[in-house]
Amino acid sequence: MSNILVPYDFNRQSELAMEQAVNLARITKSKIILLYVNEFPGFLTSLFSDRQDEEMLEKINDHLDSLAARYGMRTGVDIEASMQSGRIYTTINKVAEETESTFIVMGTRSSDSNDPERKRMLGANTSRVIRSASSPVITISGSTHYEGCRSILLPLDLTKETKQKVGWAIDIAKIYGAKIRAVSALWSLNDKEIIAKLNVQMNQVKRFIEETGIECEAEIIESPKGEKTHVPAILDYARSKGDVDLIVIMTQQEFSIVEFFVGSHAQEFIRSSEIPVVSIVPKELGFVSIFS
Repeated sequence: MSNILVPYDFNRQSELAMEQAVNLARITKSKIILLYVNEFPGFLTSLFSDRQDEEMLEKINDHLDSLAARYGMRTGVDIEASMQSGRIYTTINKVAEETESTFIVMGTRSSDSNDPERKRMLGANTSRVIRSASSPVITISGSTHYEGCRSILLPLDLTKETKQKVGWAIDIAKIYGAKIRAVSALWSLNDKEIIAKLNVQMNQVKRFIEETGIECEAEIIESPKGEKTHVPAILDYARSKGDVDLIVIMTQQEFSIVEFFVGSHAQEFIRSSEIPVVSIVPKELGFVSIFS
């Protein structure tokens, strides 16, 4: 690994994302690119003079440099501050590609809001970054997080696209020295045909993961009646285990791949989970290891 990109906007959620990125960078000896995007260059000039505009941008840049220096001195991580102008989501993805960042780590929304509905919203820029990023995106929605990663939750279904998550889960587990918890959810555990198919897949996945030296547990759970999706049951399962610090999902609906579309299940995971979520865009050619 070489670089981790952290989009930063000076709110509490981006601070939490920075802390998680620092933890990952320490383990992988990676460099952090701390990015602030000025989305409307020239907008301030319409309100202030050119001189005031420049002074404000200089203050933002100085604050960003100071922040990078403080984090670097406290943690020993190499941190580079960068301020660029442009559309937020396109600039983030452009910088991620230019710096060959292995991960993008970002907050999903402002945690400072007192509105519960606003706290559950997935921001437009976050959604656009996730659906078009060439790198996996780790989104931070909660307010407190474990410094490392004890176990990774791997939700699975019977589609071929879901198998791409397995390789990423293995690589991330190797980074942290974590175990993997593979889980599938059903509306009813009485459907013997579906359970038989899932058991075959789960056993294959478990065996494959364990052959790489990673500890793995596999379980099929039942979703409560009345829920519209399996997401709440899976998140309840994750919370009940007490050691799940990362969830790996695909950005598209796994049973129906549509280009540049973040599936509703993926959005629900990202929006509802207090646990950091790794979103991976399905690739037509399948998984390529970050260790290759």
